[in-house]
Amino acid sequence: MERISILGFIVAILYFITTELACNGYTHVGNNIQSEQETLIDFKSGLKDPNNRLSSWKGSNYCYWQGITCEKDTGIVISIDLHNPYPRENVYENWSSMNLSGEIRPSLTKLKSLKYLDLSFNSFKGMPIPQFFGSLKNLLYLNLSGAEFSGTIPSNFGNLSNLRYLDLFSEYPSYDDFEYFNDLSIGNIEWMASLVSLKYLGMDYVNLSSVGSEWVEVLNKLPILTELHLDGCSLSGSIPSPSFVNFTSLRVISINSNQFISMFPEWLLNVSSLGSIDISNNQLHGRIPLGLGELPNLQHLDLSWNNLEGSISQLLRKSWKKIEFLNLGGIKLHGPIPSFFGNFCNLKCLNLGENYLNGSLPEIIKGIETCSSKSPLPNLTELYLYENQLMGKLPNWLGELKNLRSLGLSSNKLEGPIPASLWTLQHLEFLFLGMNGLNGSLPDSIGQLSRLQQLDVSYNDLSGSLPDSIGQLSELQVLDVGSNQLSGSISEQHFWKLSTLEHLYMDSNSFRLNVSPNWVPPFQVNDLDMGSCHLGPSFPVWLQSQKNLQSLGFSNASISSRIPNWFWNISFNLQYLSLSQNQLQGQLPNSLNFSSLFRSQFDFSSNLFEGPIPFSIKGVRFLDLSHNKFSGLIPSNIGEFLPSLYFLSISSNRITGTIPDSIGHLTSLEVIDFSRNNLTGSIPSTINNCSALLVLDLGNNNLSGMIPKSLGRLQLLQSLHLNNNKLSGELPSSFQNLSSLELLDLSYNELSGKVPSWIGTAFINLLILNLRSNAFFGRLPDQLSNLSSLHVLDLAQNNLTGKIPVTLVELKAMAQERNMDMYSLYHSGIGSRYDERLIVITKGQSLEYTRTLSLVVSIDLSDNNLSGEFPEGITKLSGLMFLNLSMNHIIGQIPGSISMLRQLSSLDLSSNKLSGTIPSSMSSLTFLGYLNLSNNNFSGKIPFTGQMTTFTELAFTGNPNLCGTPLVTKCQDEDLDKRQSVLEDKIDGGYIDQWFYLSIGLGFAVGILVPYFVLAIRRSWCDAYFDFVDKIVKWLLFKRRVTYAKNHARRQ
Repeated sequence: MERISILGFIVAILYFITTELACNGYTHVGNNIQSEQETLIDFKSGLKDPNNRLSSWKGSNYCYWQGITCEKDTGIVISIDLHNPYPRENVYENWSSMNLSGEIRPSLTKLKSLKYLDLSFNSFKGMPIPQFFGSLKNLLYLNLSGAEFSGTIPSNFGNLSNLRYLDLFSEYPSYDDFEYFNDLSIGNIEWMASLVSLKYLGMDYVNLSSVGSEWVEVLNKLPILTELHLDGCSLSGSIPSPSFVNFTSLRVISINSNQFISMFPEWLLNVSSLGSIDISNNQLHGRIPLGLGELPNLQHLDLSWNNLEGSISQLLRKSWKKIEFLNLGGIKLHGPIPSFFGNFCNLKCLNLGENYLNGSLPEIIKGIETCSSKSPLPNLTELYLYENQLMGKLPNWLGELKNLRSLGLSSNKLEGPIPASLWTLQHLEFLFLGMNGLNGSLPDSIGQLSRLQQLDVSYNDLSGSLPDSIGQLSELQVLDVGSNQLSGSISEQHFWKLSTLEHLYMDSNSFRLNVSPNWVPPFQVNDLDMGSCHLGPSFPVWLQSQKNLQSLGFSNASISSRIPNWFWNISFNLQYLSLSQNQLQGQLPNSLNFSSLFRSQFDFSSNLFEGPIPFSIKGVRFLDLSHNKFSGLIPSNIGEFLPSLYFLSISSNRITGTIPDSIGHLTSLEVIDFSRNNLTGSIPSTINNCSALLVLDLGNNNLSGMIPKSLGRLQLLQSLHLNNNKLSGELPSSFQNLSSLELLDLSYNELSGKVPSWIGTAFINLLILNLRSNAFFGRLPDQLSNLSSLHVLDLAQNNLTGKIPVTLVELKAMAQERNMDMYSLYHSGIGSRYDERLIVITKGQSLEYTRTLSLVVSIDLSDNNLSGEFPEGITKLSGLMFLNLSMNHIIGQIPGSISMLRQLSSLDLSSNKLSGTIPSSMSSLTFLGYLNLSNNNFSGKIPFTGQMTTFTELAFTGNPNLCGTPLVTKCQDEDLDKRQSVLEDKIDGGYIDQWFYLSIGLGFAVGILVPYFVLAIRRSWCDAYFDFVDKIVKWLLFKRRVTYAKNHARRQ
């Protein structure tokens, strides 16, 4: 009984202990579960979740909450994955629907077992990365990429010694929306050396500018680092070589878009594990190491957009055993493409664009026997050779690249037809052949490229019609056949299945659109250019269906109707509109409204529009209304209507009234062209507020008053036209500040004073100076010779006196032949431009130069009171084309060295006091097409040879002492020369007659005497000769008798 009671006591004790221990254990686990749940709820309370993305975070079973992962047995949280599945470059609505923001609570540190944390692509704008993240010592994975954190990355991240994956990628800076830009940076990188377990490091676009070159040594201490991403980190200088290369596990290094100024880091050639190298978009220089081609595991190499150089032939000779992606575009590769790269069996993408490759593409590809498929480049999907200097025909092997999806050969010098085999590439999606010299026609088989998305054959010499099979390309998004010699009718069939088309360019051809009046296109295009196609005479009704238009080009389209009202309803989003060079009629709406989000450019020039100009246009940046019939006034509040305008041209209209002071409110203006109207009044001084102005053209109006001094504040001004007005006063001294000025035209005004000497020192970039037909007086300043770029100088029709400066010989731009054609000093960049123009008086007539203005080299000092001798130094200006010194008081002779002006096509020295003979060397001026030496004191005979024979007597009249052809006046020694010539002819003729008769007599005597002496000397020859003669005579007598006998018999 005692034993039972003792045993019962022991059992009771054991039960109590077991129960107590079990309850305490359960309580401990329950406390952990409660702590984890409370931590998550507190974490959630700090977040802003406008779309209720965390709606599942309720109840007690937190391990099943969205983004939470627990250990199976304990319920301990080990993973929080709340990344936004839609990166910001995706559709904004998708991204925002999953976006989290707000505060990250420090209670997160209570999750002691947390191994995985991903908050990427959310929006913690402006927040610094929490310091307490450095306390999560069990973290293996931390991804904060694209989450818009800012500030300095905490250095206590060095405590995360177990971390294997760290991605702090900061958003790429967006210049359209600055709120996307994150400003993460690192002050000291030493803490990274403690991340000894790290395999992946992503810090793209984190600012590492203060790190210097230490990053290589620090990261070299991470023994198992596999991937390194430091794109766009503002790293600069050289890429140093580590003292000992410890990157034995490194497979990927990407350090593109930095500012490295360095040779290629050759220590990378010792890292045999490397499979991907990207150092593109830096400033690397020197030669590309050939050893790159021998890295055994290299699959991806991108060295594009550097200053590296090398021979493409030497590079491709290497083995490149596993290479799949090779991007060497935008560097300085040279030489012809070799034929022996067929052994690149794994190559998928090859980019050699924008280099200096030359020669023809190889006709055949060698080395294909090393590939199992026995075909050239069997895995190649992308080939880019654009913007090189390749020439010759396209080879047929291009059509054998059966897996090719993208081919870029644009901007070369290729010629000949497009190979038929190219149209059989069934996988082709992108084909770029533009800007070459390709000819021939587009075949019907083009419709077989069923996957084609983009086709560009623009700027070639293609001819024939556009095959209607192109309408079968149902996936086509971009079609560009512009600037060819294509012609023919375009029907609805050409667009039959083009429902995905977004960009259509058919301009600069001779197409004629032939569609039904009720046609509704199957596409909704963003960009449409059918300039130079025949679309008229009515405005195309089918355009009404296009709701997404952003760019429209209908210039020179033979449209002669009014613009229908519905057009303005679909044009709100237009960024570019060109209706120029048609015969559009009627009035434009009084006010137009375009989206201010875009930099809209509108060109209505060269039409028949009339009525008032619609200055109330919102959202426009470029406006060209020139060459129409607009009338009325410029509104006084123009500055309020067009606040963002940078180009405004209303030239060649019928605008009257004054230029309002509010023009100065248009502070963004770069071009003002009000020329060729009927504007009156003075030039408003407020124009100086247009500080960005490059071109100011107020020429050919009726403006009066003085030139405002305030124009001298336009320090960026390049071109100033105030010609053909009634401006008076002197040239403002404030113009000395216009150091950027390239063209100054003040001709045909009433300006006075001396030509200021500071012109030669202030206008260092001046190309054209025209002060013609004013009232300037005094001597020409010697400082004009400082204008080393000047190639047109026109000071004619003033009251200038004194000698022509001998220093004009120092006008360097006139001392060389001009072969460039930079006709436009200002270009808008999208289809429209301000074309410089200038009236040059040459060859006795007024000629307006525009596009060839830069080729004109001219000096015109005519109709002044200049004196002194002809400036011989001017003959050293070998590029001079037009020289006019007429109607002055110049004395002396024309120097023989005038023949050095080999480009001279017009020379006018009339109405001076020049004397002496006309130099015979002028006959060698083969380009001279106009010559006027009339009304001088020249004497002697005109050298009427060579080029001088092309001029009539009008070029020489008014010189009493000149004689000879083409003048009627004969030279004094001309008759004497003629008589001497006749006498010589007679003497020569008698001498010839005597010899003629003597030779005939000698010939007759020889013909008779020589046979006589021969026959007399040789008796046998004499007998034989006369026997032969006797036989001939007897035979003739016999024949006569026979003929007589026959005739006598017939009579009987």
